[in-house]
Amino acid sequence: METFWFIAIAIVLAVFFILDGYDFGTGIIHLFFAKTEKDKEVIAKSAGLFWDSNEVWLVAAGGLLFMAFPTFYASVFSGFYLPLIIVLWLIIFRAIGLEFRGQFRFQMWKDIWDKSFGVSSLLLALFFGIALGNVVRGVNLGGVEDGVSVYEGHYFFLPLWNSSFSPLSDHPGIIDWFTIIIGLISVVTLATHGANWIILKTNSSINGNLKNIIFKLNIVLAALTIFSLVVWQVVNPNSLDNFMEKPYLMIFPLIYLTGLIGLFFIKKLKKEIHGFALSTLLILGGITSSLASMFPVILPSVNSVNEPLTIYNTAASNYGLSVALTWGFIGFILLIIYFIVQKRLMGGKIDHMDYGH
Repeated sequence: METFWFIAIAIVLAVFFILDGYDFGTGIIHLFFAKTEKDKEVIAKSAGLFWDSNEVWLVAAGGLLFMAFPTFYASVFSGFYLPLIIVLWLIIFRAIGLEFRGQFRFQMWKDIWDKSFGVSSLLLALFFGIALGNVVRGVNLGGVEDGVSVYEGHYFFLPLWNSSFSPLSDHPGIIDWFTIIIGLISVVTLATHGANWIILKTNSSINGNLKNIIFKLNIVLAALTIFSLVVWQVVNPNSLDNFMEKPYLMIFPLIYLTGLIGLFFIKKLKKEIHGFALSTLLILGGITSSLASMFPVILPSVNSVNEPLTIYNTAASNYGLSVALTWGFIGFILLIIYFIVQKRLMGGKIDHMDYGH
């Protein structure tokens, strides 16, 4: 039952990062490459028409975590308190940036909310990548000092950074050079995904140039991916053990590589959906590869005093998991109906759809 819920939550999280990921990426492209008011309006619209339905998947993931793995939920939401508050404010400013920009036709008003949308999207992509870096690296469970736990073994609290800025510290911070690398991979990946979304859903004047931008971003992503694998071995020398012991898990890195290699041919792709599908594979492969490398661990411990959090020692009781199965099934049906209806209503190009006026 624990494995089932782990897979279910992983699927919901992956769907969230695929769907809301193109919103983040759209904001990054909007911030750096949209120059004319017409392009700014249509690119903002390509995110604005979809962001609220996409973030339902994040709410669903949080609810499922609370139902299936309450100890993990409590540990993470207390330990990552500072970055979660930052993420909450960034989500707020991204949303109001999209919703407010079209309320008045004053240029200064639009510029303010354009920056709110773009900067918030960029920082959200960075912070979600940093969050993944923390989960992969591990935390000081129990707040161990001099071999003694300061609090219960499944709790922790991290500062935003420590003086050494090193992931190898006994008391790592949320931001260090390793998590920054993962954060940059997230930014580049989601910017690529957002660019493919803009090409797919709009007739923006920068669409022709976006394929060149995607190609260049993919070169950066390939370099960052190789570099991150090297430093990952420094941070966690056992990070690839699961793939050696269970070769079938290699399917997940292969999904990532398919997307990465395929995007080098972005200029030759004739159908717009193909580019979007390839960047979707990037996100799907990256998230699943990270989770597969750790399974059944879901939060490693950087100390030897307290055991890592796993799907087994953080799960609800069998009765709780069975109840969660019933309500989770109902929730999944509602999510899928919502998703299908919204995508059908917003099918095709969105240039002439009304939003924000």
